[in-house]
Amino acid sequence: MNVADKAGTMAAATPRRTSRRVDVAGVAIGGDAPVVVQSMTNTDTADVIGSAIQVAELARAGSELVRLTVNNNAAARAVPEIREQLARMNLEVPLVGDFHYNGHTLLSRHPACAEALAKFRINPGNVGGGAQRDSRFAEIVEIACRYDKPVRIGVNWGSLDQSVLARIMDENAHRSEPRDAGAVMREALVTSALESAHKAEEYGLGENRIILSAKVSSVQDLIAVYRDLAGRCDYPLHLGLTEAGMGSKGIVASTAALAVLLQEGIGDTIRVSLTPEPGGSRSQEVVVAQEILQTMGLRAFTPMVTACPGCGRTTSTFFQELAAEVQGFVRDNMPRWRDAHDGVENLTLAVMGCVVNGPGESKHANIGISLPGTGESPAAPVFEDGEKTITLRGEGITEEFKAIIERYVARRYPRKGGAR
Repeated sequence: MNVADKAGTMAAATPRRTSRRVDVAGVAIGGDAPVVVQSMTNTDTADVIGSAIQVAELARAGSELVRLTVNNNAAARAVPEIREQLARMNLEVPLVGDFHYNGHTLLSRHPACAEALAKFRINPGNVGGGAQRDSRFAEIVEIACRYDKPVRIGVNWGSLDQSVLARIMDENAHRSEPRDAGAVMREALVTSALESAHKAEEYGLGENRIILSAKVSSVQDLIAVYRDLAGRCDYPLHLGLTEAGMGSKGIVASTAALAVLLQEGIGDTIRVSLTPEPGGSRSQEVVVAQEILQTMGLRAFTPMVTACPGCGRTTSTFFQELAAEVQGFVRDNMPRWRDAHDGVENLTLAVMGCVVNGPGESKHANIGISLPGTGESPAAPVFEDGEKTITLRGEGITEEFKAIIERYVARRYPRKGGAR
């Protein structure tokens, strides 16, 4: 069984949790639809060109929804212009408007913004308080109904509705065995999300137009909150560890939390909220989200490269250089391959550094190369679908191996439209 077959087996063994399905401008979330990857810009939304460029970068990296901050009149006016810029770039990625505090006002003042957005995201804790909260929340929901837009009701423990928290704390104080502060906070998050969803339905929003999220920045708390939320509702759920951090910490924390929930069938759309390195690309969060789903066997986005970690048998750095070169070659060519060949995202590759595991791992991949370790014969056998097809030697191994990959793609994956 090769890597692609293993992925398919794992995906089949992981049931989807919700029966409800929300359509976001042609992107299905929930039901039996694949888990959707989304991201968010960090540009000033009023900067139309800069925001459109970043949306395009995120979309081309694989973000299937892109969220924009809509925090003032300038940002609201910019949204339809960003949509137009993307159309000129032949990009149809759905845009999500992120509203806090003044969303009711901005959506009322700028109907073109409401029309251009594919979905609204509102935070119940930042809509207002008391009767003001209810009227503002109702106004946003009514606008969503008017323009037939789905809504993500996104609760966050950094901006939790204080009235809900106070009520849950009071109820807890009267329990014979009060729960600890963490359990109270988690219950308040889930309660806020569910009560807000029910109010949205009362105000006219259909149950198939609602997505929920309840984000925290602690891995164990996130797992506990979403298990509880999934057990108490059938709305599609958006997963994400909020303020995950930067670098390896953010990647590891997000993966630890999301992988547990996804393996349990919880979650219909995800975002990995990484803090970019200074000068780093925002699209890294998209790549990490894709890799979480692909390594779990839930989706396939791009050919996967299995590579040897190295040991005392691999004192040469060539296998590392080749692995990096192959990974870059795949990512650079994937947009072209995806447009031309059906199923190429399922291609698996292996770049191995010595005879111990090299031939075996190479045979498990669609294409694999086993490089010579220290003291081994200076020859690199190449395997295609488990069979050795050629042995490479000399200075041109990198280019020859890339050419083998290119020929394999052309031969193995049918051209879209049926042409050969």
